[in-house]
Amino acid sequence: MHADSSTPNQPVVARLEDFDTRSGSLLERVFFNHRPWVMLVCLALTLVLGWLGSQLRLNASFEKTIPTSHPYIVNYLAHKGDLAGQGNALRLVVQAKQGTIFDKGYLDALQKINDEIFLLPGVDRPFMKSLWTSNTRWVAVTEEGLDGGPVIPDTFDGSPASLAELRANVERSGEIGQLVAGDFQSSIVFVPLLDRNPETGKALDYGDLSRQIEVLRGKYASDTLEIRVTGFAKVVGDLIEGLQQVLLFFLLALAITTVVLFAYTRCARSTALVVACSLVAVVWQFGLLALFGYELDPYSVLVPFLVFAIGMSHGAQKMNGIMQDIGRGTHRVVAARYTFRRLFMAGLTALLCDAVGFAVLVIIQIKVIQDLALIASIGVAVLIFTNLVLLPVLLSYTGVGAKAAARSLREEAVLDGGKRPWLWALLDHFTQKRWAAAAIVASALMAAGGYAVSLNLKIGDLDAGASELRPDSRYNRDNAYQISHYSASADILTVMVTTPVDQCTTYGTLAQLDSLAWRLEQLPGVESTNSMAALSKLAMVGYNEGNFKWLELLPNDGALGGVQTRAPRELFNQNCSFLALYVYLQDHKAETLSRVVREVETFAAAHNTDDVQFKLAAGSAGIAAATNIVVGQAMHEMLLWVYAAVVVLCWITFRSWRAVVVAVLPLVLTSILCEALMVWLGMGVKVATLPVIALGVGIGVDYALYVLSITLARMREGASLSDAYHHALQFTGRVVMLTGITLALAVGTWAFSPIKFQADMGILLAFMFVWNMVGALVLLPALGYFLLRPAEAESMAGVPGRVAA
Repeated sequence: MHADSSTPNQPVVARLEDFDTRSGSLLERVFFNHRPWVMLVCLALTLVLGWLGSQLRLNASFEKTIPTSHPYIVNYLAHKGDLAGQGNALRLVVQAKQGTIFDKGYLDALQKINDEIFLLPGVDRPFMKSLWTSNTRWVAVTEEGLDGGPVIPDTFDGSPASLAELRANVERSGEIGQLVAGDFQSSIVFVPLLDRNPETGKALDYGDLSRQIEVLRGKYASDTLEIRVTGFAKVVGDLIEGLQQVLLFFLLALAITTVVLFAYTRCARSTALVVACSLVAVVWQFGLLALFGYELDPYSVLVPFLVFAIGMSHGAQKMNGIMQDIGRGTHRVVAARYTFRRLFMAGLTALLCDAVGFAVLVIIQIKVIQDLALIASIGVAVLIFTNLVLLPVLLSYTGVGAKAAARSLREEAVLDGGKRPWLWALLDHFTQKRWAAAAIVASALMAAGGYAVSLNLKIGDLDAGASELRPDSRYNRDNAYQISHYSASADILTVMVTTPVDQCTTYGTLAQLDSLAWRLEQLPGVESTNSMAALSKLAMVGYNEGNFKWLELLPNDGALGGVQTRAPRELFNQNCSFLALYVYLQDHKAETLSRVVREVETFAAAHNTDDVQFKLAAGSAGIAAATNIVVGQAMHEMLLWVYAAVVVLCWITFRSWRAVVVAVLPLVLTSILCEALMVWLGMGVKVATLPVIALGVGIGVDYALYVLSITLARMREGASLSDAYHHALQFTGRVVMLTGITLALAVGTWAFSPIKFQADMGILLAFMFVWNMVGALVLLPALGYFLLRPAEAESMAGVPGRVAA
């Protein structure tokens, strides 16, 4: 049976006894001649992997979100022990709604909050800091010499005299703008975090930590007290908390795709099987992840929906083919085998392209993206079996409803024998010279315009606060308060300075450090800096009766070294071979980070010696800067690898460079327009959005492969491009249109998610689904007019298992 099983004149096999079970490829015979075994194996796998999947955990890791191989992060990790917890940390702002912090009731509440947080799992306790910790100290010069002590002394009793002493200590501590707001209405509890819970040895559970913080917030928040929380752990905690709503959007998307698919087929059993097989793929994916010891995180939790969506797209194609064959009178088992023959290679190539689109993300040296790539690749690999094999086998048992099959046959008869519907007729115009040329010219103009706009695409965050959350979210309101009341914002870039042992406080070193600090303070977006050089200048003022004319570095190593005995631990290390320059930024927008990094690198290039080295970068903003650099470098490299892989897979499928060009150019247009859309919507390229750019290419080629494979198969039989394309439209094009619009609607609902990066992904994916569909239905036939020839179709004839064998 070499005739294409999608043609009306194919041999219709109404009885299974008349079908040669030895026909078809080896794969077809293995699966369809042993259908009960296929069913049993799949059932067993579903039960086992479903049980394993129920144990899959949702968590996040700070170090997984950073590019650990980048030189900045290598420097940070090498000096992590010297940085006093300046990596992953929470900041709790305890605000007095009435009066100031110099109030007994406020301070009692602050002490209780401090003590409860100190006992939370995962807190790096030696470096925790607040008004109530002993490492928050004041320094002053008195008649008796240099004096100092804890800001809140052991003798504090809340009396007016003690409160007055506390105020004086705060003013002498240098913590105004750091731990204490300039208006004295709030103070900060700084909480550095460990990567692992020391009690259990397991990775810190950010979801549980966030819930405990919320319990504490609810316990102490009142009419007189407000608690505001910022930091990576709180962002992740809020994302994990919001995943319940993510699940609701998943269910909504499932409902939309199911309803639309049923409306198209009018067959409950086949619709249920398509949905079930796509869900089975997700179950298998979860089970395999748990088996391999992986966890889901807020960045990869959306991947299972993408796997489900891809499965629905391929499943609808298989169901459509079987339904049409059964409508012509073919036995359901034979119809399933015909469809397997016809679409297995195109489906396999499409899924391999999807897998490559995911897998190529591993070149980005950020663990959370590499994990996403692996998780998604596992899901797509599972789909190769569940949707290309299991679904046709299941449909060979159930078939489709008689009414649905008859309806499909009536529609095909109308399409073949009468006037073409207006949409089919409109699309057919693009197989003619004038319309094809117009489509290509319009596409070229759109590509040129989109490329010009995409040149303004920024790397990194374009908004202040946590861009993963909505601007009006509680977290971002808390962050805005901290920025407006503290010179020491949560966005800190730390420059690390290494010196020989006991040389960190020499005049030459501190003078260079002070010079760099001054240069950075002149940059837009820099609020303030803090370092040993700044403290030494203040000490000189103290040594000289508080006269600010002495606010300079004294060129005397002995005098400068004397400050070291009273200096806060976070400014230098124990053997005085390391200094930290803290640069407090207004935000971590891409432009702000680029300016600061450029200035530091320029300074380091001019002043680094064998003994004194200025190194980037630690702190939340320093880590963000390194991440932006890695993402920027990987973005175009990633796209090149994705397209290279897609081109190779299309070449293997079609064995024609012309066919490859026809399939790939629409994807290029979508990629360019997607980057332009990101500029228009104010999105930057970052950890959350970078994967979408690659996924759009891998997923988008599915549509082109299904339409092009049928078109070339018809042309090989002698049909014109117009007739071949019309046949592809009624056979696979209808389902391409159906799935493109349905999936765009489904992911489009994400735009209403409270989690902003999910909303961003939804908008971008919906755009890509629609434009890849339009490219497959409009630009593909237009390019085909100029590039596809009968010889291109004939070149596929000798390839075993190709499309319509």
